[in-house]
Amino acid sequence: MTISLKPDVLRHVVDVHCHPTDAGDIPPEAMENLEITICAMASMQSDQQKVAALAEACPDKVIPCFGRFYHPSWVLSLSKGSGYHPWFSHSISLDSSLSKEQHYRKLLLHDSSPPKAEQYAQTFDQLFPLLPEPVPLSDIIVDLRDRLTKFPDAMVGEVGLDRSFRVPFDYFAEDRKLTPFTIPVEHQLAILEAQLDLAIEFQRNASIHSVKAQQATVELLHKLAKKHGDSWYRISVDMHSCGFSPETWRDIEKALSNVFLSVSIVINHKHPNLKRLIATCASNRILVESDYNDVARCTPQVLEMIELVSEVKGWAIEEDWDDGLGESGWGAVRRLFENWKRFKKGSHPIPTGSKRSRKQKLMESSSESES
Repeated sequence: MTISLKPDVLRHVVDVHCHPTDAGDIPPEAMENLEITICAMASMQSDQQKVAALAEACPDKVIPCFGRFYHPSWVLSLSKGSGYHPWFSHSISLDSSLSKEQHYRKLLLHDSSPPKAEQYAQTFDQLFPLLPEPVPLSDIIVDLRDRLTKFPDAMVGEVGLDRSFRVPFDYFAEDRKLTPFTIPVEHQLAILEAQLDLAIEFQRNASIHSVKAQQATVELLHKLAKKHGDSWYRISVDMHSCGFSPETWRDIEKALSNVFLSVSIVINHKHPNLKRLIATCASNRILVESDYNDVARCTPQVLEMIELVSEVKGWAIEEDWDDGLGESGWGAVRRLFENWKRFKKGSHPIPTGSKRSRKQKLMESSSESES
């Protein structure tokens, strides 16, 4: 049975990732009854305005997340955030000199050695007329830059890598038929890195999707830390519905002070290592989410995850809210709320041994010797 919280506790609960406008029109009473804060992600072009309208109507409850991932109808993904989702990265071109057909042949027929070649060629011929004209990555970055400029609190997200996704004939079909085509991880990485570079430039936090791409994701995070130095640590990164192994997470946590993880019932309940992952994660790096598209279900989904996190961590769930309590007296909701505040603020400590940290020590040492 899902836990029940008093209103003064419930209003401190934050669902860091959900898709409320995906389910169509939201009944007014659903928003009136919503007692938590939600980070609302958009999923299609029309949803950008829907999410904006939702945030304007309920500014105390909704953190809008703006951005889009490209699809024949310009599918979008939003959290006060902007970004292009890996599921639709095949519609983004890294070489604007290629024709539409050249782009998709190069990208989708990368694994077409015999005996697959003939089968793949036939499937490609069926799919090709349904594919949109590819958009240059440079145009995507211009659009994202414009959105981040217009929305000063916007995040970059949902962005990421997905090695399991297969391109469908029609993403919106009720009975979605998949092709055998996957999107090369190198292509996804180029798009993801460009967006995260922009996040760092604008000092915006990011929400990252990573499915069956653990090693590639970790390598990119370390690359960005080395590339951007202390600027990297000014932003926070959330590994959304994180499916990393506990061992990988432990290594990330030690090396990168600005990376958090969030967990959801709808995605993470399938992972056999979920409880071990929660136990491994530091108490100040964990967040919770619903990843749900029905706003009426966001609260019970998040509360169920809070209950699981509190069980694994051995945290009590508070009955009342007391701002005057010291950390030792915090319950699960207070701890998660403080984590959200740290995530939102950014500006994390630079790990000992990092390029910036060594440089800082040398400067301090030099200053002491001169005095």
